[in-house]
Amino acid sequence: MSKPLSPVTLDAFDLAILNILQRDNSTPQRVIGETVNLSAPAVQRRIRRMEGAGVIQANVAVIDPAQVGQPITIFVEVEVISETAELIDAAKREFALVPEVQQCYYVTGEADFVLVVVVPTMTAYEALTRRLFFGNNNVKRFRTFVAMDRVKVGLAVPLPGN
Repeated sequence: MSKPLSPVTLDAFDLAILNILQRDNSTPQRVIGETVNLSAPAVQRRIRRMEGAGVIQANVAVIDPAQVGQPITIFVEVEVISETAELIDAAKREFALVPEVQQCYYVTGEADFVLVVVVPTMTAYEALTRRLFFGNNNVKRFRTFVAMDRVKVGLAVPLPGN
């Protein structure tokens, strides 16, 4: 559950740095600097500023779930009974704490939430549904979509000028 921070002004250098980091976050700052025509210390300052402002939210490795025993990706639409702020916030907190839930979106439309879940087996998913949905008095219904193939996976954000 990310909360928007104060907007930060990003210039062409910042956007170029972000574009490089989205492709490969392990790119040395010296190489980034050479690519965008800044010194390594200037690149470092800009990265720290963007981290502090919440533009860069995490520095992580992208792992293939199948390679670590989590080959099944499932999309789940969840519809709740009551949409009071308190119950929606409780659902957000609960979904955010579940390790199998890779992503959670509070959405408009027929469903209230869309979850992206990774599990090792359908038996594990069934156990998860019992905990998350059948055990929750505010869940009206849920719909499951099992991914047959991972065609494109990523969190890269299209940036102006690229």
